[in-house]
Amino acid sequence: MPEQPSDTSRAWVEIDLGALRRNGAAIARHAGVPLLPMVKADAYGLGAVAVARALESLHPWGFGVATVDEGAALREAGITRPILVFTPLLPADFPAARAARLTPVLGDASAIARWTESGDAWQLDIDTGMARAGVRWDRIGDIAHLLARVPPEGACTHFHSATDSTSVAQQRERFATALAALPSRPRMLHAENGPTVEHLDAKSTMDVVRPGIFLYGVGSGHGARIAPEPVVNLHARVVEVREIDDGDVVSYDATWRAQGRRRIATLAIGYADGYRRALSNRGEVLLNGARARVAGLVTMDMTMIDATGTRCEPGDVATLIGAAGSDSLSVADVAERAELSPYEILTGLRARLRRVYREAA
Repeated sequence: MPEQPSDTSRAWVEIDLGALRRNGAAIARHAGVPLLPMVKADAYGLGAVAVARALESLHPWGFGVATVDEGAALREAGITRPILVFTPLLPADFPAARAARLTPVLGDASAIARWTESGDAWQLDIDTGMARAGVRWDRIGDIAHLLARVPPEGACTHFHSATDSTSVAQQRERFATALAALPSRPRMLHAENGPTVEHLDAKSTMDVVRPGIFLYGVGSGHGARIAPEPVVNLHARVVEVREIDDGDVVSYDATWRAQGRRRIATLAIGYADGYRRALSNRGEVLLNGARARVAGLVTMDMTMIDATGTRCEPGDVATLIGAAGSDSLSVADVAERAELSPYEILTGLRARLRRVYREAA
């Protein structure tokens, strides 16, 4: 059974596995091909093992990670599907990757030569404009001898501007140019992440799609043909409430000063939990049917809010991400207030936060 927070829980993140699966099903249905869910960075902060297990019912092709350790952790948890490691591996990582039965995505000639000495499966990373990793689309000939010796089982690229149709079209063309230069077509091609699939007006021409943040409840917004359900709720308890006088200050560096008599509530969550310091003096929380603004700098373990006029006492629960009653604060809303990306908000949720998994209808 999912673990429920006790009365003494200071802060926790609640993950709706039902919504997660429905998001996966929606994107697979729209694309018309199987999923290769990205569960790197501990499934964007939500727990890679629990997320992978929840997505098993959708019969994904496999899972995507960024490091050997991430892949090994899934294997230790009993995940048997293929696992692709998308960050380039150094030869020192090869023994651990082989031991965990991981498939590297490679684009560097020397790494390809070393990995293919054993004949183990691998996939080819083609750089079509991201300039982050992979062999350039117009340099396939430089590694033709390696490709002929042990052909990759798959080939992929990554769109750097997934909602820009002109950019995506250019990168698709470059990918096609690279594929035409290969000795043979790999049996598995993939390029489309969640935002790209959201904007598809026809089924995917690839063999799998690679959703990431869409699964976790964040869509790309304007122009998208599908939208995800929210998945994440972040909660913290009120641990103290105090009255302060006109002119009193709150938190480090005295960046917030009371105008009139105010009521300040302290929440047991801070930037060490992933509630970002960038939300100082600008973030909002939902508390007992009202919105309250963050007062002063977010500290490592605690965050203060101006709860003037709001009914609250120690032990009450504040919602920092998610829905409470008829109001809600989405991951995108919080990211906008912090002037960060939604990816940073989710991946910043730290291990100190208890994770509570539930199945919502």
